[in-house]
Amino acid sequence: MALPLNNFRTVTAVLTQIESTLYTTPANLTTIVLGAQCANVTTSSATVTFVYSKDGVDTELLKDFVVPPNDAVNIVSGKLVLETGSVIKALTGTDQSCKVTLSILETSNE
Repeated sequence: MALPLNNFRTVTAVLTQIESTLYTTPANLTTIVLGAQCANVTTSSATVTFVYSKDGVDTELLKDFVVPPNDAVNIVSGKLVLETGSVIKALTGTDQSCKVTLSILETSNE
């Protein structure tokens, strides 16, 4: 069975102080991050680090960015293209203080 040409997905995660992989682009696909939002769900400020990784090279899109209490930040302004094997990772300074939502479009390379 053939994969659909375009597949819209939503990925969510609760961040911890340990860097975790939120998304890895599967083989034969290109992914476009349409939106990425981080919400601080606590009554204290929290920091967030959001990392794009390709071929083992990490690029911080946000590093120790302070999100005010009960507020949110758009992590990516515009679109972010992820090639096969590219990874999105994130962490926060306070366990379970931040929740991330990624809106993505996976497109077949075939």
